[in-house]
Formats: sequence, C-alpha cells, structure tokens
Amino acid sequence: MEWQVPTLADVLEARRRISPHLRPTPLYGYAGLDELLGAEVLVKHENHLPVGAFKVRGGVNLVSQLGTNERRRGVIAASTGNHGQSIAYAARLFGVPATICVPEAANPVKVASMRGLGAELVFHGRDYDEARERCEQLARRHGYRYVHSGNEPLLIAGVATATLEILEEQPHTDVIIVPIGGGSGAAGACIVARAAGRAVRVIGVQSEAAPAAYRSWRERRLVEDRMETFAEGLATRTAFELPQRILRQWLDDFVLVQDDEIRAAQALLIETTRNLVEAAGAAPLAAALRLRDQLTGKRVALIASGGNVSREQLLDVLGDGPPHVPNG
Repeated sequence: MEWQVPTLADVLEARRRISPHLRPTPLYGYAGLDELLGAEVLVKHENHLPVGAFKVRGGVNLVSQLGTNERRRGVIAASTGNHGQSIAYAARLFGVPATICVPEAANPVKVASMRGLGAELVFHGRDYDEARERCEQLARRHGYRYVHSGNEPLLIAGVATATLEILEEQPHTDVIIVPIGGGSGAAGACIVARAAGRAVRVIGVQSEAAPAAYRSWRERRLVEDRMETFAEGLATRTAFELPQRILRQWLDDFVLVQDDEIRAAQALLIETTRNLVEAAGAAPLAAALRLRDQLTGKRVALIASGGNVSREQLLDVLGDGPPHVPNG
C-alpha cells in the first residue's frame, strides 16, 4: 500500500486539531544532565501527557478525522500499551468504540489505563507482533477500522507536533534524540527538523535486544529480528514501511544500546528529573551517553516518550542502588 508522507503543513494542521485536547509538554533543562554530557541538555516531557506517553498526539489527530461509518464500526489496534492508550483515549474523547489487542504479559499500568478509558481488551500472544497478527484478523472479521501503530500518516503528523514544540521553544537546538520501536515518533521528528530550514540532527535509538527497525534502516529493506528487550516501547520484531521510508530519507543516525544501558539511563532520568520515565523514554539518554564525545557543547533535546512504569519495573530499575554511568 502507498501511504502519503506527511508534510509540515500536515503537522501544523494536526496541532490545530489536538490543541483543544492536549497542552504542549514541558521542555526542561537539568544541571545534572548538562554536567554528565558536557552539553546543554533539554528533556521533552511527553510523560506529562494525559496517558503518560507521546502517542496520544497521533491518536487524537487520527480519530478526530474518522468518518461517520468508521466511527460507528469502531477502531481496533494492537499495542504493548502506549499506542493502545492513545487510541483508547481518543476513542473515548470522540465517542468511538475501541478494541485493543495486547500481549498476554502486557504492562499492568498500561492495561489498567486502557480498561479505565473504556476500551475492550483482547489478550493474545507473547509479544506485540503476535498481538498485532490477532488484531488484523479481528479487523477483517468484524470490519473495524484498523489503526496501525506506524503506517498511519495522521498518527505520524500528530506525534510530530512534539518536535514542532521543541523547535519553536528552542529554535537553536542542535540534536534531537528519539526512541524507536515502530518509528512513528522519529519519523515525525525528521519531517519537522527537515522543514525547519537549519541543521538539526535527528538521531534514533533502539535496543540491541530488538533491532529490527535499526537493521531495516541500515539495510534499506524491511527485516524481522529477535525481540528480547525489557523496554516494551521498543519491543517490535518487525519494522514498518511508512516510518522506514521517512527514516531512510532523513534520519541522520541510528544507535543501538544495551538493555543495561537503558536501565542505567532510566534510573538517572528518574533521579535527576524527579519524573517517572519508562524504559523506552530513557533510551535517548542511553544513546546520548554513547555519543557523549559528539555532543559536547551542543544543545541536545532528549524525547522522554513516556512514563508508564509499573511498580515492579520501578523496583527493578531503582532497587540496586545508584545507577552505573557508562563511559561511552
């Protein structure tokens, strides 16, 4: 299928649609992170959005544009949690029935949120991709409007509004580091950065334990790979066509980090910013620590994509004392 790549005009239109429902998120600096990286570090707190994650921007933009027949039939999506929360939130906002397929061991914080938002939950499979396959079967069987987590121009335009906010508040930002699972957030960042008219580098980051998007970007073809990361926001076995098309054209660099680096970065962000940050949202700091020598003296924005941490995950990350900071 041929999807239209969103433009800056689409992102500006998305902001007009979502602004009555979602406030801009804070962009805060922290002296501890500046000292750690030798750079001016800004954290884009997408964890402050209503469902605690950036994807709700795309959900509101997309569901607001559904036709009468699509709204009547309802929407369905597959998710490890944040995409599902996004669709559930937007569906409730606009009075649309929503079904979300999640892995059997999905994050209980995200599950409770989706259920509280009124979505019907279907538990299936050991990971996102098995839940997605079940979701696609149900969409065909019942005629639901299937909302893919990556191959949706309206989702990408919606989540791109986060980068628009960064560059409007800090137009001289040098580098933006974005976590990548399916790649919608990074694709949106690339669209806005390229339209900004100055050299803003966009760097993606994924776990070495789930490198499908990284390998797809490097090899310029869609590949499937293992999925063994604890960071559910990065936990995909396959890459998606539309985000990859955008990333191949405009992404400046792509970094793989180890899960232990993500854990250390998560603990650092929680302790330094006094915010709950989930593993995927901490991956940009893990990448920045890897790239410390390249970032010295620059203004660097880290997109903290979400903050949906379960109690067990929090104890696992913080329970062993002060985090170890990698030397890079």
